[in-house]
Amino acid sequence: MQAPSHHVYERWRQAYPGLDTSSMEVVGPLKRVQALLDLAVEPLFDGASVTSPELDVLLILRYTEQPTIARQLARKMSRSPAALSKTLAKLERRGYISRTANPADRRTALVRLTDEGREVVNTLFPQQLAVEVRLLSGMTPQQRAQIIDGLTQLVEVMEAGLRDMTAP
Repeated sequence: MQAPSHHVYERWRQAYPGLDTSSMEVVGPLKRVQALLDLAVEPLFDGASVTSPELDVLLILRYTEQPTIARQLARKMSRSPAALSKTLAKLERRGYISRTANPADRRTALVRLTDEGREVVNTLFPQQLAVEVRLLSGMTPQQRAQIIDGLTQLVEVMEAGLRDMTAP
């Protein structure tokens, strides 16, 4: 079965024979997977007190033993510090996180989950997992193992590529 983006890939390849379009074969299906996942979980967040990306932040904080600084959280989540700062400000206004001055470095704040934030995670995340399990229920254990292995390799390759791109 050809991916829906295959015709786009072929057209770009034909129109610009010198352009390396090989990344489209990997990135296209990844974007499609993310779009399908977003469509599946979107109803959970209609009327919810947080968005899906905000829940991701709360989820990381839910199992972080010690308060963390935003820069570390951004790195852990592969997000820009500026984007994460905006998300943290929204979550703080709603009472889901607290930020306090870092005694070791006054230029940074320590971020921690509040009891209200913990309740949001404990309510929404199991619902999200149930949707994801249902969405992936058509996979065999062998398919799941292959996909996990391939995605793990892809993450390693992309992390190395990003390090190479940002190296001085």
